[in-house]
Amino acid sequence: MIRKGWSAPVVPLAPGDAGGADGAGEAGGPGPGGARHRDSGDAGSASRGARRASAASAESQRPGRSLKGRALAYLSRREYSRAELSRKLMPFTDDADALEALLDALVRDGWLSDTRFAESVVHRRAARSGANRIVSELKRHAVGDALIEQIGAQLRETELARAQAVWRKKYGQLPATPAERARQARFLAARGFSLAIIGQILKGIDDWTDG
Repeated sequence: MIRKGWSAPVVPLAPGDAGGADGAGEAGGPGPGGARHRDSGDAGSASRGARRASAASAESQRPGRSLKGRALAYLSRREYSRAELSRKLMPFTDDADALEALLDALVRDGWLSDTRFAESVVHRRAARSGANRIVSELKRHAVGDALIEQIGAQLRETELARAQAVWRKKYGQLPATPAERARQARFLAARGFSLAIIGQILKGIDDWTDG
């Protein structure tokens, strides 16, 4: 029989019992477990921030591409003449001797060739342009007088046939008036064909020769 006013004695909970102060902390409350959880999270954030700062610092201190690296990057995309590549690299160095030494090495190792550059220009232009225009481009790139003279001579051997093909694609009919003749002549001249070749074409199909 339970007497009125009686209450059960209060038994202290052992540390770590569910619902106790430590349990509340482990559940994220103000106990030691919650503090440990927050400290771990803060340390992780600080560590990640330090790694990001370190990576950013390393990126900012990374050296720029070397002069040779830039040269090889250009040459991997297309052929360059020595003079053209020199102009491209000049803004990246103050040492003219070092630049010349690099160009010498690129020529020696077969990366850089005025002959290959000239051949690439002919390959791209010959079907649409006359010898005068192609020779002018090669002169701008300073590939050397002997090479330019050789290529010019080769182009003139096929100049008439190439001019005929360009003219046929654009017009295909001889001019009926002086004004039309002048217009066709200007077109061919702008493509770099010589006046002699233009005269042969505009005289008439029956008069075309390979001479």
